[in-house]
Amino acid sequence: MVNVLKGVLIECDAVLKQFLLHLDETLAFGRKFVLEDLDETHLFISSDIVNTLKEKVWELMDNNSFNVTKLD
Repeated sequence: MVNVLKGVLIECDAVLKQFLLHLDETLAFGRKFVLEDLDETHLFISSDIVNTLKEKVWELMDNNSFNVTKLD
C-alpha cells in the first residue's frame, strides 16, 4: 500500500529548524504540522501551514532585530 502526503520541503539552518520543531511539539498552531524530520537542514511540512509559518518567522525576526539610529 502506498501512502501519499501533500506537503512542502523546507531547507533551513539548524536554528530555524529547531524553532519549527518547537512550534510543532508545543502545538502552537493547534495541531502538528511537521510531517517528517528528514535531516539536519530539511523538514517536510503540511502545505496548508506555510503562510502561517512565514508570518511567525517574520515576527520572530522583527522581535530579534534592532533599529540603528545616528548618535548626534
